[in-house]
Order: sequence, then C-alpha cells, then structure tokens
Amino acid sequence: MTDHLSSRERSRNMAAIRGRNTSPEIAVRQLAYALGYRFRLHRADLPGRPDLVFSSKRAVITVNGCFWHQHSSRTCKARPPKSNLDYWLPKLKRNVERDVANRRRLRKLGWRVMVVWECQTLDKRKLAERLSRFLQSEATRRSR
Repeated sequence: MTDHLSSRERSRNMAAIRGRNTSPEIAVRQLAYALGYRFRLHRADLPGRPDLVFSSKRAVITVNGCFWHQHSSRTCKARPPKSNLDYWLPKLKRNVERDVANRRRLRKLGWRVMVVWECQTLDKRKLAERLSRFLQSEATRRSR
C-alpha cells in the first residue's frame, strides 16, 4: 500500500505532531491538579523527561500516545501502520525499547513510575481513581 500523501504533505503532517502538551497529557494534568496534587513538567534531569513529576512523592507519570508507543491492549483502537513498514516498524520498536529503558532507569534511581495510555484518558472517573491510588500509595507507606 502506498502513501496517498506527497512527501511534502507527509512531512508537514509529521512536523505538526507534538511531543509535549498533547490533549491526553493535558487531561492527566488537569485531573491531577483537580485532585489537589502539584507537579513539575518534563524535568530534563530525569531519564525520558517524564510528563509529570511529583518530587515529594518520588513519583512520575508518563502519558503515552497509543500509536507512537504501541499500546497492545485489545480495547485500544490504535493499530500498527499498513504502509512503509520498513520505516515504521523499526521506529516504533525503538520508541518501545526507549520507554522500557527509561522506566528501568527511573526505578533504579528510586522513582515510582505510572504509565497512562492515551485511550485511558477517555474515562476520567476511572483515571482519577487510578491517579489517586498511585499518588496516595507513597504517602501511606511514609506514614507507617
């Protein structure tokens, strides 16, 4: 299957894809803020520049796009590309490998890591519960 866009149009489309401040990331930030949590964004001194950093809790949240980071859930609607596989498959595989390495490095440094997938931001109630459990778990451990 060939690309239906010219290389110029494809380049323009790809350049418009943002790595930060995406809709799913903003949804997670708004929920965390509404729950009363304060955080820093994209700390450059941490592996992978996590999207949300809760320093006092030694916790980070990364918000992954389902396509770009290859979410494998059956309920997720993101699908692998059907064209130009020689380009896409290695690129997406590197993204996944980099994600795993960054999470491993963060944990080794003593950080707790939560991954939120783009499709999980659609159910705000469920996501709010998950965020609360994750962010409260360290506070519970510290108070004992």
